[in-house]
Amino acid sequence: MNKNKKSTGKTLRVIPLGGLHEIGKNITLFEYKNEIIIVDCGITFPEQEMLGVDIVIPDFSYIIQNQHKIKTLFLTHGHEDHIGAVPYLLKQITGKLDIYGTALTLGLLEYKLIDHRLFDRVNLHVVKADDYIKTHNFSVQFINSNHSIADTVMLAITTDLGVILHTADFKVDYTPIAGLPIDLGTISQLGKKGILLLLADSTNVERAGFSMSESKVGEAYSDLFAKAKGRIIVATFASNVHRLQQIVNAAKKYNRKIAIFGRSMQNVTKKSIELGYLKIKDKDIIDSRKISDVNDNQLVLMTTGSQGEPMSALTRMAFNNHREVTIKEGDLVLISASVIPGNEKALFKVINELFKLGANVIYESLADIHVSGHACKEELKLIHSLTKPKYFIPVHGEYRHLKQHAELAMEVGIPKKNVFILGNGNVLEITKEGAKVGKNVMSGITLVDGLGVGDVGNAVLRDRMQLSKDGIITIIMTLNKDNKLLLMEPDIITRGFVYARESEELLDTIKDLVTNIIKNNKKLSYRELKFKVREALKQHLYQTMKRNPMVIPIIIAI
Repeated sequence: MNKNKKSTGKTLRVIPLGGLHEIGKNITLFEYKNEIIIVDCGITFPEQEMLGVDIVIPDFSYIIQNQHKIKTLFLTHGHEDHIGAVPYLLKQITGKLDIYGTALTLGLLEYKLIDHRLFDRVNLHVVKADDYIKTHNFSVQFINSNHSIADTVMLAITTDLGVILHTADFKVDYTPIAGLPIDLGTISQLGKKGILLLLADSTNVERAGFSMSESKVGEAYSDLFAKAKGRIIVATFASNVHRLQQIVNAAKKYNRKIAIFGRSMQNVTKKSIELGYLKIKDKDIIDSRKISDVNDNQLVLMTTGSQGEPMSALTRMAFNNHREVTIKEGDLVLISASVIPGNEKALFKVINELFKLGANVIYESLADIHVSGHACKEELKLIHSLTKPKYFIPVHGEYRHLKQHAELAMEVGIPKKNVFILGNGNVLEITKEGAKVGKNVMSGITLVDGLGVGDVGNAVLRDRMQLSKDGIITIIMTLNKDNKLLLMEPDIITRGFVYARESEELLDTIKDLVTNIIKNNKKLSYRELKFKVREALKQHLYQTMKRNPMVIPIIIAI
């Protein structure tokens, strides 16, 4: 177990294990006087080459090594990239974890804890803006913020070295749909007292100006709902409760009932209604199985699938695979979300299919039905001007975002030597004398495939990639165990390489090649013989076809 002596005493160590040089998988550790607190614990979604992988979570090695120092996890809001990996963390550490978060954040986390049967591993503590939580060596203040999900907070983390402000995901919205605007007053007061370190969201640093208020989406909804003659189907992120409220408001204004589709949408709406974040009367909701009882011009369907996810409700509707909804002429489909990089092809495939079925599809490039939940350049400048931190770490973004945010920070007055562009696993060490990048800790990614966590690595992904490109050939050779002669001609099974019935000449050539290898190499061991067959066949197929299938030779000795 790692008992790093440098972490004791008067050195504050800031350790990001996710969220840097990437979008998502946000998790940061703060280590001081032999205590570690964790801020957020999220997932990201697999890249295109991660075939078959469901989600990507952080590498928890450093946490596991130092779990004796860890008792507390603070959550800033309920998005998957901030809470989605909590169950996987709990499964890798012992003892109970105190988790602090706002009501909606913990309400959404509860579903995950139920699914993973982990309620006995946590103590959940509901907090609200302006609350303070004291641990052994940290004091954490929750500050009201704005984002694309309700109950979002910033964290002011205090040690006797000074105050760290972690903005998490945020925007400055002076006219939020519900709740109060971002608490710039408290942020300003902290800045006047002195902020040691600022960690700030970099996602939208490339966008000039200010982000639009969420209320603008409501205006667009009202215009589109007024013109719609048939059903209205709205796909958005289930977690964006403010967006859901605006759908509800527009539906009520135009006397439409609401049906809810998709498990996550149903879970979020249920919890949001229960906690009072989503205001809708029972009479305005209709069971999704009874939508045929309501006239098309009196229906709104709220659904998942704004990213073209393969199993989402909207995707199944687009491909006529949904049990309860069949897209028809006159349906208006609103995709009220921006496409996450990498999802473009999947989403536009869904949009094309919806158009083919006769629906009218409106998405972000056609109308103002989505606004970002992340601060643009002028909002970031405002936060920097109010906080005037001594040190700065740009977070939550790819390297290009972090680099541009670092340059913005220097423009507003932070010395270059006090701006640190870190990567996951880098450690910023702060003392009264100054700040420096210390020795790295273990970090990286862990792939989750079904119930398997971490059992899929680079070797498996390479095999999957090869199979997806060139397929597989299995050669079964039945040999006499005494003299290693073939007892029957080799049996060849192919998948994803060629269609056997239309490639008899090629398969006969392969059989002849294998037969000659067996005949001329009787002195080789079975292992050497399989290697010889594999390499000869791979070379032959590449030379004749420029293909590189996976070749699996099997020897049965009788």
